[in-house]
Amino acid sequence: MNPYIGHLSQISGIEEHRLVGGKGDGMRIYEVTNGKGLEMVVSPDRNCDIPRLRVNGVNLSYMSPCGYVAPAYYDSIGTNWLQSFTAGFLTTCGLQAVGSPCEDQGEVLPLHGSIANIPAFHSYYTEDEETFRIHSLTRDEVIFGRKLTLCREIAVSKAENCFTITDTIENTGDREEPFEILYHMNMGYPLLDEDSIITIPAEKVLPRDDHAAEDIENWMHMEKPQAGYQERCYYHIFSDDKGKAQIYQPKLGLGLTIEFDAKELDGFVEWKMMGVRDYVLGLECGNCYPDGRDVMRKSGMLKFLAPGEKKTYQVKISIQS
Repeated sequence: MNPYIGHLSQISGIEEHRLVGGKGDGMRIYEVTNGKGLEMVVSPDRNCDIPRLRVNGVNLSYMSPCGYVAPAYYDSIGTNWLQSFTAGFLTTCGLQAVGSPCEDQGEVLPLHGSIANIPAFHSYYTEDEETFRIHSLTRDEVIFGRKLTLCREIAVSKAENCFTITDTIENTGDREEPFEILYHMNMGYPLLDEDSIITIPAEKVLPRDDHAAEDIENWMHMEKPQAGYQERCYYHIFSDDKGKAQIYQPKLGLGLTIEFDAKELDGFVEWKMMGVRDYVLGLECGNCYPDGRDVMRKSGMLKFLAPGEKKTYQVKISIQS
């Protein structure tokens, strides 16, 4: 024990709290402090996603106008998912669907699926000399339909400002099941502004639609907030398994790097949204593109799990300051 410290939480640790007031009333959160400047909020009542991320007191993530929203407010109809889209640093999209609402083989699918609005079946945290770990299990299971679980570990280093998200998805049903996942990671002010430098060393960049194509030469250039801005999405295709995306804010001398296996998470999306108060850059790795499950099935990109089969994905986030 350090003789200068009365309680370990002076320096670092994980504390569990409940929110009071507004649409987030009653939600559990874990507040993680690693002792090196990294502060994170994890939400076990929403699949252990990450609403807030800071380093040395500086905000890195984007919190939408919705703020904290409890799962009870989730509406799966059409695009009503947006009414409970906290964004935060991480919102997980899936598992039954990612992207545009659609109908796939007779199943009506909502925007971005339901996993981000499902409370963890159980969650807990552990630590050793080097790492804090948050563990959770979320069940995306229904009668007469999909039976998928997501087992998550968020490992936060005590030695440096980095953390790793490891997810294992399992088909717990008795039939082959399609599954999709997208790590909707959202950069926000002051890390993000018109001076931010974006680096995505992909082999090819494709626009999602004609609107994005009109300005594809500026995919890496951020802008000041603009009234009436229409989102632009770009798909970055990597030549090998070394998926990587970086944002650097020169005014703060602060950067963030995302690393992942681009062969496993083969659908990287840049979501550029330069609106007023809707000011966010999504750097999002996934196993699909957000065009709807029906489109992914037709393209051959849709993934499947056999009964009892598991699939593990890992994403590492490092902060440079």
